[in-house]
Amino acid sequence: MTSQQLPRIGFIGLGNMGGRMAKNLHNAGYPLIGYDIDREKCEALTAAGASAGEDTTEVVKNSDVVMTSLRSSDVFCSVAEQHFIRNAREDQVFIDLGTTEVAKTRNLATALTEKGATLIDAPVSGGPHGSETGTLRIFVGGEASAVEKCRSVLEVLGEPKYVVYCGPSGSGQIVKGVNQLAMGLGAAAYMEAMAFGVCAGVDPVAIRNVVGTGSGWRGEFDRIAKRIIDGTGKTLVVKYPELPYFLAAAKATGFEIPLTEALYEFCKEGSYEMLDNMNRSSRSFWHELTKDSEEE
Repeated sequence: MTSQQLPRIGFIGLGNMGGRMAKNLHNAGYPLIGYDIDREKCEALTAAGASAGEDTTEVVKNSDVVMTSLRSSDVFCSVAEQHFIRNAREDQVFIDLGTTEVAKTRNLATALTEKGATLIDAPVSGGPHGSETGTLRIFVGGEASAVEKCRSVLEVLGEPKYVVYCGPSGSGQIVKGVNQLAMGLGAAAYMEAMAFGVCAGVDPVAIRNVVGTGSGWRGEFDRIAKRIIDGTGKTLVVKYPELPYFLAAAKATGFEIPLTEALYEFCKEGSYEMLDNMNRSSRSFWHELTKDSEEE
């Protein structure tokens, strides 16, 4: 397929994840126009040889496929409501690479369908390294035929065997929730176990040496214990900013996720603010566990 046959891609959100993904698409030969509210990020994209738009609307109007990598559900929904729906046209495709509330994803998909356009939810996992190397896992939801047409685009960003169609609109976001809860709840469990020993006065190095060495769950525990010993336990993440998305989805479906609810409520009561690995305001689970201990 020549560059003239490739779809014109607009990319909105050029941060730690989005900037790398946009460059990979440009390097793969896709005609690309990007935009970010931070002009320095736009300049970094143009320095790599791609184009940058003046605003979101310009990107939408000049793209066949519009991709977004934005920091929160609220930010994505605001951009979609203000810029996508009013400017969408027949056969245009919008791909949300971020983590967005399921119900809001489905509502936006319906609104765009009424304009003749399509929304694909395709949240990613793999961090900046996965974005850089094009080895992300991508959880894809939406109309099956539209997803198939965009598969080659998504496979530039993700390891092909991990670009997985999960079902109709919102399914990608649900599976991203599975991914995030598996990581967040797992990390929280190991932090709580570690805090049980540390707050009782046991040397964390001793705990790590006897509990953490090995493979399987011991290897995961070891990773957490090492961070705590290194003094960076307060910055360990449990996916706190996204937990309300998953709680809302579970409630709407009529089932409970009690561990997630307990984790969210426990962190919510705290006052220690931190930035998570996506530069979002968050709460420190380790701080809350150990704030009354001299070993904090």
